[in-house]
Order: sequence, then C-alpha cells, then structure tokens
Amino acid sequence: MFHGSTSHTLLRNVTAGSAWGVLPLKNPEYAKTRLAPALTHEERQKLFRAMAEDVLAALSAAEGLEGTVVVTRDTWAQGLAEKYGAAVLEERKNRGQSPAVSDAVAALARVGAGAALALPGDVPLVSPAEIDRVLAAHGPAPAVTMTPAADGRGTNCMACSPPDIIPFHFGHDSFEPHKAEAGALGIEPRIVAGLPGIALDVDKPEDLRMLLAQGGVCRALEWLNGTDIPARLAAA
Repeated sequence: MFHGSTSHTLLRNVTAGSAWGVLPLKNPEYAKTRLAPALTHEERQKLFRAMAEDVLAALSAAEGLEGTVVVTRDTWAQGLAEKYGAAVLEERKNRGQSPAVSDAVAALARVGAGAALALPGDVPLVSPAEIDRVLAAHGPAPAVTMTPAADGRGTNCMACSPPDIIPFHFGHDSFEPHKAEAGALGIEPRIVAGLPGIALDVDKPEDLRMLLAQGGVCRALEWLNGTDIPARLAAA
C-alpha cells in the first residue's frame, strides 16, 4: 500500500500522462556491503543515507517530474521521503531493486501516470539537469530510455512509457537485458550517455576513489571529506 497522508494526497492528484521518479531504498543496516573492505559498518550506513538524500533531492528538483515514489521498508527512508514530499510504497522485506521498481511502476500505471524514471540510491552526483535531459530524450509511448553505468554494463537510469512496459533486470549486467526487453516489443531504446553524475554509482572502494577524484557538490562528498576516509583510501 502507499503509506502516509502526503503520499495519498500526491497519488490522488496524479496528472494523467505525467512522469514520476522511482527511488528504491533498502534498509541502511544492510546497504553497501561491498564497501566493507574500506568502510566500517557505521560509515557505510552514513554514506548510504547521504547518497540517498542526494538522489531524492535531485529527483524532487527535476522540472520534468510531477513527483517521486520511494520504495522502502525503512523508517528512516520513509522520513526522508516525507521531508521531500515524496510518496512511499512500503515493502514487507528487502527484495532488491528490480522487484521494488516493478511494484512502483505498476502502482503508477494504475493511477494514470504516463512515464516512470527509476534511479538507484547510490548515484550521489546526479543532478536535476541530468534527469531532465533523460526526460527530454524520452519519446512518446511506447518508449524506453536508458542511461548506462560508467562501465557500460549496468543501467543507472531507466525511463519507461507506460511505466510498466518492460520487466526490469537491475544489476551489474543489466544494460543488454534491458535493451533486449525493449527490442522484444519492437521498441528501439533511446540511449542517453555522457551524464557523469548518473553514470557513477558507488558500490566498491574504487568507486569511492572515482567519486573523490571527480569531485562536485553533494552530501556524500561533503561527509566523506569531513572524515579520514579519503586519506585511508589513498594510503591503501
């Protein structure tokens, strides 16, 4: 169910054909385990929360989105959604990005949204301008628009019209499967590359090094630069 009075208000007022953001957020307690060689458990939680807010802030400020749905079962994430006026789709358990996004786009399709744009919670340098560039490239339904991860293998942003037009295969090698799902429906997906904020997802210690080297203004970098983590990574 959609949870919270703010969420209900937003969903009652969904404009037919409008575009909505989708942000799946797992429980911070279990997030970013692949960063364990470089960060403590507490540091991973703090980084996850900073990155999640970076992404939700960008989605909330994108001009082309009417609203955002946060898919989570975590009370902290629900409070973050409330802070930004986002709807909440509450999960019973952490099932992963693909089922979380699938539930959200199905719900958006039922209330008449025309498009959904999904982002992961670990692309802290994403900007509202990048999101709007993806939406500007997105054509009329039926349409699929994709932005690859920096390695070209993952899908770091996906826009779909209708919202639930294809099954999702988010993961480290999702880009080609997503292209194949669109192709099976006779849709040539639009590929929007050259978006450095969306392209950089932080999963591994080397991603942290790339984030620090790329620089920029975001909560995640502000927090990292206030710790000894950059020095530790350099020494390693």
